[in-house]
Amino acid sequence: MQAASPAPAAPMPPGWVVVFLSLLLGVQPLATDLYLPALPAITAAFDAPMAKVQATLTALLLSFGAAQLVWGPVSDRYGRRPVLLAGLAAYTLASIGNALAASIEQLILWRIVQGAAMGAAVMGARAIVRDLYQPVEGARMMSKGLSGLGIFACISGPLGGWLTEHFGWRVTLAALAVFSAVALALVALRFRETLPARNPRALQPREMLTIWSRIARHPTFWAWALLAATSYGGLFTFLATSSFVFITVLGLTKTQYGLLMLSMSLVYIAGTILCRRLIPRVGVRRTVAIAAGFTLAGGTLCGLLAHLGWHGTWTIMGPYYLFILAHGVHQPCGQSGAVSPFPQAAGAASALAGFIMMLTAFGMGTWLGLTMSTGPDAGVYPLTNGLWFWAVAIAAVAWILVQRHGEVRTQPQPAATR
Repeated sequence: MQAASPAPAAPMPPGWVVVFLSLLLGVQPLATDLYLPALPAITAAFDAPMAKVQATLTALLLSFGAAQLVWGPVSDRYGRRPVLLAGLAAYTLASIGNALAASIEQLILWRIVQGAAMGAAVMGARAIVRDLYQPVEGARMMSKGLSGLGIFACISGPLGGWLTEHFGWRVTLAALAVFSAVALALVALRFRETLPARNPRALQPREMLTIWSRIARHPTFWAWALLAATSYGGLFTFLATSSFVFITVLGLTKTQYGLLMLSMSLVYIAGTILCRRLIPRVGVRRTVAIAAGFTLAGGTLCGLLAHLGWHGTWTIMGPYYLFILAHGVHQPCGQSGAVSPFPQAAGAASALAGFIMMLTAFGMGTWLGLTMSTGPDAGVYPLTNGLWFWAVAIAAVAWILVQRHGEVRTQPQPAATR
């Protein structure tokens, strides 16, 4: 039986596709990078232990990952547009709640809601790429969207530091509501449905189990999903520890820290541009293999310099620039590659890949919360050792799993949706 299809609509111009990908993917770094300079102020305002303050980040990411498992099948059933509208509306509401929180427990609760809403936007962005593009072009288009994400990340660090220093952490968190309200308005006015054929059975338990099982058994999915997850694990380690290391341990001001985040984001954007340049020349898998060399060099150098006693801003940031440059390659290739074999279940595949990424971040965040509970005595090692660990893991995935299983072979369409 032919699946029900959305009403035909003229395709969106590629420029608008890039705008929407940038906005939808950009909600994630804004939810993390913008408030990182505010973490010490939030800790002082609520007189909260480090573990609870760390939970404002880990809880956001866990709910973000888990919610995608719901949003994915819902978007395969009803389309991308209604899911994006609901998610962005909830994100705006949660951002207001964050700014008005009266306790650290309330802040954690609103961050959970924000993370769940964020899952709709980011899952939708990955699914949109698969709806509209074949695998190789999808990786290049995803890199353009992630370049836009990098621009928002560039803005987030300095803006978060400046707002926190001059207006306080509540204004910093309220800024997220302004961004999400603008994104919601643009989606409502300009976004056109991209799902080519809805699956009317996508939310039936038996059909969902069949789809999840088919995705989970696909080695190409795991190769690319693990690349995205390990690369994000390295980024998350930096995000979760950097404000503590640079502000508390190394003595930088919030504004100086924001400028470091700006420089990191600029290097990341350069990585996404490098990704687009390399793919047509050497292919997706070789592009990833080359980038993994930068990853391993950066992570290893960062760890070794710390163990030699060189604890300074640039002995960390110099090697990390190599790591984050490669991250700009691994993420577009990993995120688009994971959904590429499943054109009829892009929402579900995007959701599972996102869940794996966030489960990785939650596990790392839990470990970091325990490691950093000793305060300044922990020094730079949670950051430098964490980056070294993830560099080795990324290189192993890129050089072994991706090279063996990274070639995309599209799964046959199941009979239920034909």
